[in-house]
Amino acid sequence: MAKNPADRVFSGDFEANARIMDAELGVLKSFDMTTRTLDAGGIRLRIYFINGFIKDVICERVLSALMTADGEKIKACESLEKFIDRFIPYDDVRATKNIAEAVEGVLSGRLLLLIEGFDGAAVLDAREYPAREVAEPDNDRVLRGSRDGFVETLVYNAALIRRRIRSGRLVMEKLQIGNDSKTDVAVCYMDGEADGELLYEIKAKLRSIKRDALTFGQESLTESLVKRQWFNPFPRVRYTERPDVAVSGILEGKIIVLVDNSPAAMILPTFFLDFLQETNDYYFPPLVGTYLRCVRIIVYFVTLFMTPVWYCLVKNDWQVPEYLVFIKIEHEIHLPIIVQLLIIELLVECMRIASLNTPNALSNSFSVIGTLILGEFGVESGWFVPEVIFFMAFVAIANFTQPSFELGYAFKLFRIFMIILIAAFDYFGLLAGIVIMAAAALNTRTVTGHPYMYPIIPFDGRALKDLFVRESIKRGNN
Repeated sequence: MAKNPADRVFSGDFEANARIMDAELGVLKSFDMTTRTLDAGGIRLRIYFINGFIKDVICERVLSALMTADGEKIKACESLEKFIDRFIPYDDVRATKNIAEAVEGVLSGRLLLLIEGFDGAAVLDAREYPAREVAEPDNDRVLRGSRDGFVETLVYNAALIRRRIRSGRLVMEKLQIGNDSKTDVAVCYMDGEADGELLYEIKAKLRSIKRDALTFGQESLTESLVKRQWFNPFPRVRYTERPDVAVSGILEGKIIVLVDNSPAAMILPTFFLDFLQETNDYYFPPLVGTYLRCVRIIVYFVTLFMTPVWYCLVKNDWQVPEYLVFIKIEHEIHLPIIVQLLIIELLVECMRIASLNTPNALSNSFSVIGTLILGEFGVESGWFVPEVIFFMAFVAIANFTQPSFELGYAFKLFRIFMIILIAAFDYFGLLAGIVIMAAAALNTRTVTGHPYMYPIIPFDGRALKDLFVRESIKRGNN
């Protein structure tokens, strides 16, 4: 029976070990795979590392110590571990006899050292990660508070959390996901605060993921965790790029999942009403924070129902009461109102996508010019009535009060769905849209299978009050 490749081990033959590592790492095929054979007192050494991942200072210090070592003393070492203790002046180094583990170490950015006379290799973690500067996230800004944010490097993100929680109870467990990518994923929680069963379930789900790579970071991970329901737009995971928000979740007993190469942390479990909270609420006094939260909640539901309800009323304008007569359309209509609404929804989305692909130096000018030209031309040409432009402009601006893009798109899709139902069934269409949306929310489950509408279902009065009312930050709480 053929031996499992994962169980292969190094032999005492230096030349054979070097040939195996050269083949496994593709030394002659990849320009950034660096290797060299050195002589230390008559003992051959061969190093492997990926150019761009290694700290030059540490590498030079280790190699300098090895090059000045006495060959006879090296031969006197009974084991590779003894050699490491005596001749490698670096703390984060370990010995391995497993070839697959050694290959994975090099591909992860570590330095590998083969030493003649030993049936193993030394693996040094002297990595220097490519990373951008820590800066405030563009989509989750605060008027007061810290200006740092997560980056694409897992170690730096973990350090940002450690900086805020200096407790031995903070646990960060690392897993690897992806047969090819072997992406590092960290599960962060407070020992004693996080629910044990929930923690076990999340880690079990993560370990059970079978895929080649997490190509798109946390989104690839989320789609592997969540049961596929393409027709349900409600987000099952809340993301944050702010370390203070992640720390707040950890102290509340939540579980944070960090994915290497991704600047966003996943907060688990996530319920629908969790999206009502925002960072600014906690950087102002409780009364101001409560006011901001209430305004945001009102705006959320206004953006969802404003255009469907208005369309339902103007479609039956003879039934509009006197005190709402100002919402009637006084101008001549050349296109059906539903067509105008859907076109404006499409144009708003086109403007948003275009702004993402516009150079920063031109984005502001492009947005202003595009809005003026499209709005003015649309009204003057008779394509759109001013009322449609006004309501859709308000909805487009109000959507930015929601920091979660995923929930914003969920509201957008349900809004379009209700408008189409109203066009077909009038008031019954509006009622049917609300019922379908409520049914979708009630039948949604979190990543861990809990009810999505908690603390409404199952009802928890205290938790519900905390979501709507910003309380004082007391000692011992976050």
